This record gives sequence, structure tokens and C-alpha cells, in this order.
Amino acid sequence: MEQYKNILDIVIFITLGLMSILSIGVGIERTMFYKKISLEKYNDKKELEIDLGNNLTIISTIASNAPYVGLLGTVFGIILTFFTIGTNGLSDSGAIMTGLALALKATAFGLVVAIPSIVFHNYLVRKMEVLLIRWDIKNGN
Repeated sequence: MEQYKNILDIVIFITLGLMSILSIGVGIERTMFYKKISLEKYNDKKELEIDLGNNLTIISTIASNAPYVGLLGTVFGIILTFFTIGTNGLSDSGAIMTGLALALKATAFGLVVAIPSIVFHNYLVRKMEVLLIRWDIKNGN
């Protein structure tokens, strides 16, 4: 059963790690794009909105789903702990609590990925709104 716990940890933490790297990478790319954008080259506001909104859904999707990936790891960890208790007949509360505590680390890591992603997404959406308002001001709208 220990090998299943190890495989579960690897799959969940690699998934959450990749989600974190992707969220940070897209956030940095969008921040750099917003700093370099020239509003004068856009004649149509819809084109500007499309360019500004690119990849924001990636960050919001990661922010929304990272806690669920962590929760999935926790659920599987608890299932494996109960299975081990059932098959080995453990009555040691220390072993049970250790198994449950280790299972909960997946939820914690999911939240560690989600919270900064939500902050990054909100920051970028606000930057996008400001750029659109600046375009409106420059174009007399």
C-alpha cells in the first residue's frame, strides 16, 4: 500500500507543480505584454480586448481547479489509509493520524497553488480594465 501512496503523491504533486509553473509563466507573460502594449496601434476596441484577454482563462482555470486536484489527492490518501487500517487491523491512533495528516498535505498544496493564481488573475483583469479605459479616453469614448 505504501507504493500506492508514493505514486499518488508523485502524480498529485507533479500535477499541482505543473499547474503552478504554468500559472506563474502565463502571469509573467501577460504582465510583460501589458507593460509593452501600444494602445495607438489598435483601431478597434474588440481587437484590443482579444489581445488583452489572451491566456487569462488558463490562470482562472488553474485557480479554480487546483483545490480540487489537492482534494482528490486527500480523498485517495484517506482511502488508502482506511484500506491499510482495514487490512492490517491497525488500532494505533498515531499511525492513523499520521496517514490522515499526510493525506491532507495534498489539499494544502492545492490551496498554495490556487491562492496566488487567484491574486494574479485579479491583478491582470484589473490591468486589462485600466488599459481598455485608457483606450476609450484616447479615442474619445
